[in-house]
Formats: sequence, C-alpha cells, structure tokens
Amino acid sequence: MFAAIARLVSHWPKTVLVVSFATLVAAAAVGGGVFDRLSNGGFEDPDAESTRAVAVLEERFGTGPTNLVVLVTATDGDVDAAAAVEAGAMLTEELAGRDDLADVVGYWSLGGIDALRSDDGSRALIVARALGDDDRRQEVTEVLLEEIPGDRGAIRVELSGEEVAFREVGETIEGDLARAESVAVPITLLLLIAVFGGIVAALLPVAVGVVAVFGALLVLWLVTGFTDVSVFSINLVTAMGLGLAIDYSLFVVSRFREELAAGHQVTAATQRTVMTAGRTVAFSALTVGVSLSALLIFPLYFLKSFAYAGIGVIIIAMVASVVTLPAALQLLGHRVDALTVWKRHPAPVGTGFWHRVATTVMARPVPVAVGVTALLLVLGLPFLRVQFGVPDERVLPEGNEARVTLETVATEFGSDDVNGFPIVVPNVSDPGSIVGYATDVSAVDGVGRVDAATGTYVDGVAVAESDLLSLRFAGEDATWLNVVPEVEPISVEAESMVAEIRSIDPGFDVLVGGRSAGLIDSKEAIFDLVPWAALLIALATFVLLFLAFGSVLVPIKAIFLNLLSLTATFGMMVWVFQDGNGAGLLGFTPTGLTDTTTPILMFCIAFGLSMDYEVFLISRIREEYDRTGDNDAAVAIGLERTGRIVTAAALLLSVTFFAFATSGITFIKLFGLGLAIAVLVDATIVRATLVPALMKLAGRANWWAPPFLAGLYRRAGLSESAAEAAADAVTLADEPVTGDLVPDTAGQHADERVPTTTGGS
Repeated sequence: MFAAIARLVSHWPKTVLVVSFATLVAAAAVGGGVFDRLSNGGFEDPDAESTRAVAVLEERFGTGPTNLVVLVTATDGDVDAAAAVEAGAMLTEELAGRDDLADVVGYWSLGGIDALRSDDGSRALIVARALGDDDRRQEVTEVLLEEIPGDRGAIRVELSGEEVAFREVGETIEGDLARAESVAVPITLLLLIAVFGGIVAALLPVAVGVVAVFGALLVLWLVTGFTDVSVFSINLVTAMGLGLAIDYSLFVVSRFREELAAGHQVTAATQRTVMTAGRTVAFSALTVGVSLSALLIFPLYFLKSFAYAGIGVIIIAMVASVVTLPAALQLLGHRVDALTVWKRHPAPVGTGFWHRVATTVMARPVPVAVGVTALLLVLGLPFLRVQFGVPDERVLPEGNEARVTLETVATEFGSDDVNGFPIVVPNVSDPGSIVGYATDVSAVDGVGRVDAATGTYVDGVAVAESDLLSLRFAGEDATWLNVVPEVEPISVEAESMVAEIRSIDPGFDVLVGGRSAGLIDSKEAIFDLVPWAALLIALATFVLLFLAFGSVLVPIKAIFLNLLSLTATFGMMVWVFQDGNGAGLLGFTPTGLTDTTTPILMFCIAFGLSMDYEVFLISRIREEYDRTGDNDAAVAIGLERTGRIVTAAALLLSVTFFAFATSGITFIKLFGLGLAIAVLVDATIVRATLVPALMKLAGRANWWAPPFLAGLYRRAGLSESAAEAAADAVTLADEPVTGDLVPDTAGQHADERVPTTTGGS
C-alpha cells in the first residue's frame, strides 16, 4: 500500500494537491456548520433508572424535572407589594401561555408560598420546564433569553437554570476555541521555526494542521446526521487536529530533509519518506485510534462523541501527513529549506545530548528505574482520594450571569424546592398504598420533605393532608412523589441519600430520578465498563506492537509505562482541581469533586498519545538492533535519533493543550492542562529514563517471542526492515539511472548508511 502511495505522490503531486485543496474548501464550507448540529447533553445513561424515571414521568404524567428558573426581584424590595404582585402574576401567566414551556408555577400563582420567596422578601421564583429534546430545549432557551430578562416596571427579571447554564457553557467554549487557536497557532509556528530553522519547513505542519481540523469538522458534520454529538468534542478536534497533524508532519518533513541530506534526489527522497516515516505515522495513528475507540463502549453519548471526533481527526491528520504533505514536498524539493533563519549542525553519531542521557541511564538502570517509578507513584497518590461528580453552574466563570443567578437562589432562599427530584411508581392502582413508602422516604437522612398524592411528609411523619396541588401526583394506575432534599444535589451526602432511598423495599416497583440519582447511575454506567475498555485497549495495543516489533516484552513494557506516566497526571487532577490548590492562579472554583467523565477521556487520549511516541522510539531502536545486534548501542542511538524530534513534537502538542487551559470552563481547563502534563511527562521523563533503563535490564529478551508467535511475526509482521527494503525497491525501480540512491556498491558500507526509521535526527 505504501509503495502505491509513494508512487502516487511522487508522480502526480499537483493532482494530489488540487484534490486536497478542493476537499479542504468543501470541508470548510460544510464542516463549519457543524456547530449548529451539536448538542449540550449526553451525560446520562439512556437505560439508567434515573433516565427511565424521567421518561415515565413525561409519558404518564406530562411533567418532568424543572430546567428553568426565573428570578424576580421587586424594585422596591417587597415581592408582596401590589405593583410587584401584579407584574409577577402577569409574567407567570405569560410564561404559562407559551407552547414551548410546561409546569410553570411561581410564587404568585401558588398563593405566595414561602418556598418560592427569598428570606428577606425581596425576591421570588418562577420555575418552568422547557419542552423537547436537547436541541429543541436549547432553541427555547435562546428565545427566552431574548424575551424574558430585563426590567419590567415593578420587577427585574433574570433567567437561569440547567438549560441556561448548559447554553452558557457552550457559548463560552466557542469563544475559548477561538482564543486557544489564536494563542496556539503563532506559538506553534515560532517553535517550528526553531526546530526546523526555516520558515517554509515550519509552515508545512501548520498547513496540515488546518487541513486536519476542517476535515475533522466535516467528519463530525456527517456523524451528526446519524447520532447525537456533544459540543464539547469540538475541543478535541482543535487540540488533536493541530497537535497530531503537526506531530506527524514534523516526522515526515524531518525524514524528507534527512533523505535529501543523505544524497537522494527529490523523487527518491519523497518515496523513501512515505515508505518509512509515512508507514510509521500511519501505524502510530492506528494505535491512537484504537485507544479512542474504547470510548464507544460507554452508553453516554458525551463520551462517544470524543471517539467520533478523535478518530475522525486522526484519520484526516494521518492522510494529510502521508499523502498531501509528501506531494507538497515533492514539488518543493530542496526549496523546503528556503527562508532559512538559522542552521543546525548535528553532533556526530554517538556524541549527542540524548545519546549521553541514554548511556548515563543504562549505566545505572536499577536506581533510575526505581527512583523514577517511585516519583511518579508519589505524584499520583492524591488520586486515591478522588470523589466523582458531574458539572454544575460552578464550572462557569465567576461573574457569569447564569451562575450568579443560581448562586443567589442557593444562598437567599431557605427552601430547596428547586432541587426537588421525582420518585415514580409506574404500577400502583391505589395511591393510598404509597403512604408507608412516602413516610419511610421522608425519614431518610438528607430528605427535607416528600410531597405525594396522599399529602406531605417530613421526618417520617405526615404533616399535611392532600390538597388541590396533590392531584398532580396521581395518574392512571401510577403515581409519583416529589422529594425535596436538604443537601446539595451533587455531593457525597446526596449520593448516600439516594442510595438509602433505593435500599427501601416498598413492595412495588419504583424509579428514583433527579440529578443525584443521575450521578450515581452515570458512575455505574462508566465504571462498570472501565475494565472492559482497559482490556480492549491493552489487547489491541499488544497485538499492534507485536506485529510491529515481533516482541512479547516490548508491548507489555509499553503498556506498563503508559499507565505509570499517567499517574502524575491523575494525581494533579485531584490535587489541583478537586482540592483547589492553585485555583486562584488558574481561575476556577473548586467543588471538592472531580468530573466523572474527564479521567476516562484523559486516560484514552493520553494513553494513545503516549503509545504514539513509543512507536517512534522503539521503531528506531529495533532498526538499530536489527542492523548491529547490540542492544545497548541500539537503545542509545535510537534515543539519540528520536529524542530531539519526539521532545519537540511533545512540546508542540502540549502548546495546543495548554491553550485550552485558559478556558473559562473548569473541566475544559482540566482537560487541557492534564493532557499537556501527560504528554510532556511521557515524552521526557518516561522516554528518557524508564525506557532505556528497562531496555537495558531486559537485554536481548526485549525482542524475544515464543516460537509460534515468532513464526506469526515472520508471516504477518510489519517490521521496519521490511519497510526499508520496500523503499529501496521502489526508488531503485523508478529511477535506475539518475543516481537518486547512494548504493552500497559505490563504497558506502551498510553501517555508514543513514538510519532509515522515522524520527529524524
């Protein structure tokens, strides 16, 4: 396959570039519209008890959880003043008359109940439910934000609630994306100029990054035609689109320049680049894609969306790097070094910085391995006290109107009615049979009040009989209860409360809904599948690395090192974002909880990226070992040949992730900072110390495989030596006379030929 690609891009480079440019234009035109097709939800398991409770509530009773909160402030400070009462009643009627809202109730429509009035009497609440699916509710919210907030004579109106908060998160992320790109692209370009020493060579990876981003947006646009896709996945498209495309391009351009420096003519250099660096890039992209594909097994479409986005951007970045970029290099030829800013003079083989690092580590492999492993484990210790939660309004920046409104409701209203959650009893013919159950639920720690068709219950005692409002709880052969908690919905106490409620056996089926129950169900849906996702990643990675290197130990070591390199990142996640260390500096509000989905995302993404660098490094080591049979020399030269380029690639990728750390949304900030740290730790500390130490300790066993697997590798393996031989065959067949190659018969010995695995110098 790579031989065919090599001939295609070297013989028809203009055609390849024209097709690529046309595809880019189409992707930008169509894919740019994907933002209007993305959804803000996806955090619930569609088959969970809490989700089914909401579905039954809507189907059987025509109601559901409140998702909009209208905060009304009396201009003269008294919501019971005549003018405020009149204006508040009119606003309530206006909202109740809308077709896109349901369950509109307010302080004035309920006869002035204390639960919907602030402690000082200056504010009151109207609550409502926006109708429709995620997209429709967001449309309703946007209309309401245009029409409802503002001064209305005797009252001032503010709109917030779950739907408004989610909309604000989406709006903030769009702004963050633009800012992140404006920060990351110029810094990346400067770093590329520093790496290559020339402006033309530096611009090529940035161009491929642009292609990857717009191409991935087109992929997401197509996916939205079949399933829901989360708006948050756009962050991965931008970060990995720029980062991976630049990484892959860095290796391809470096290899092309290396081939030219070795004396090959342009066509031969292009073909050899595709056959070697292109092959390794494609293989590395496959390993990253495998890690991200594990997200598809989770039922939350929020997580699935990152798989769609990640796999899409990886495919586009890989194709652009292996096909489009070599075509551009074929046309540029030696002009790839045009507009040189500075020239680098590589140190002789065996004397460079990374060679010294490798030999120093291999001189003391046991102390280095033990010391670095201990350090990473210590840095990961905070993760042992992780407490999981889901995002709420506190992920928004301080001062955001939607957040301020909800914080006002939480602090100035003594009642927790806005946090009430349903318990649905789908099959009960006599509502009176729930009296005992409602009584038991009201006695659970954390429950403030239970409203039911049979009355109101507090602390295990009936405190009020049924009234006209109680009629809403009765349906045909079904009923439901409204539970008002005394604890924060997203908290450890709330989880304990729901767990105790679910442990009660009433003798009939019940479905507990609400945010607290949804948190428990989401955690179960995720963590029950984590072992299977980890097993999928481990098995697929093992198979891929075995096919690449023919070793049993190398894949096992790679998996172990990738897990170890993530410990520091996961420890930071808890120490900073859960515990709040550095919250003022980074600009976020600590909640004492860690978002449930973020560790899963970071694990799959960071594991794949770590394996990416592992492939580049081990490929070079294996090539040297095949050439010399000297394990220590192979490790030292392999690290020397790839150390600078892998470190540069990691730094470039981390720039895009660090840019997202400037986001105003807390979990996007965590996402960016965490992945940046993971990439840098892996590409520097792990690759520079643990890899050479463990390779030294294993010696020749690094490349051992049992006979039956060794035979399989000989038949189906994807060795670097085979790629090199194929590259020689292709270039010799295409240009037998021009002298594109420097043949061994011209006096160059095999051990003097330039190493031919991807990675550059």
